[in-house]
Amino acid sequence: MKNKALRCAMRILPVLALAMGSGAQAQTPQHMKFTGVIGDYTPASTPTTVAGPWEVRGTWTMTVNGNSGKADFSAALTMVRSDLGVMQNGGDLNNPSYRNAHTHNITLTGGAVTAVQTGGFQVTGAATITGNGAFPPPFGGNSTLTIVVSGGNSVTYSNIAVTFQDDSAAHFGTSPLHGVVRSAVPSE
Repeated sequence: MKNKALRCAMRILPVLALAMGSGAQAQTPQHMKFTGVIGDYTPASTPTTVAGPWEVRGTWTMTVNGNSGKADFSAALTMVRSDLGVMQNGGDLNNPSYRNAHTHNITLTGGAVTAVQTGGFQVTGAATITGNGAFPPPFGGNSTLTIVVSGGNSVTYSNIAVTFQDDSAAHFGTSPLHGVVRSAVPSE
């Protein structure tokens, strides 16, 4: 009788351990860290203050702070006038000065996180943007960002779109800059 009970218990223990382990995996992590790259062009007609189109490239990170409804975002971007932008503005493709290469560091702290109907989420908030390391940048210091992270039926978080408002829209344009999510992992 004892052997039969022991065999039964030995069969149940692995099932209980598996059930307890899968329950822990199903919980939403308190924090998520996202990383990726942005690679896009501004429209030729915008920004109107500095004729484009501009090639915009760089890396970004974002931490979604669990159930707080807040997220922190940062990006390090380079901006350089594209071939089309140089030609449309009377420049020489072989002269680097017509490219007007420059950098932007972007920081958004405590942005509001909301779900979007297409899946994924949106982060909105005031951002600090530098121009070649200086603040305020030449276009002004009042900047609001809307960042949408979305995906598809195979990869939950695969895309990012960053839209600039206020002073920064005059420089980056009002169309979203697109990129890719390289990783989305739980963080502490």
